[in-house]
Amino acid sequence: MNVVVDTSVILSAAILPGSLPARAVLFVLAHGTLLHSAATIAEADRILRKPRFNRYRTEKERLDFLTLLENRGREVDILTPVVACRDPNDDMFLEVAVNGAADYLVSGDADLLALHPFRGIPVVSPADFLAAVELSP
Repeated sequence: MNVVVDTSVILSAAILPGSLPARAVLFVLAHGTLLHSAATIAEADRILRKPRFNRYRTEKERLDFLTLLENRGREVDILTPVVACRDPNDDMFLEVAVNGAADYLVSGDADLLALHPFRGIPVVSPADFLAAVELSP
């Protein structure tokens, strides 16, 4: 199972262990492949470095989590650009999903969720992702 996870889910997973986003990311790491691109990793890195998240987890803990995702995941080369989202900044996740032949795009972003399904790829919240994969054989 190939899964793309957007930055909002990665952030929530990094700062709130045990949360639905964290459970979704850990499920992907245990049972599938987390797809990413240089652009999605760069955005996550930029967000996870923000000092306002220090009250939840240290910057080192947040960046160690991102390193784990990067090392355990698979980088997708973007050969086919995608321009489809109301928020052009979110197109990078659609690009990874399309170019990586994703089975799911997991997001907490309304602009991405509004596209469900995108080119046959389910775009779902962490809760809906867990409900779908935990019930499937």
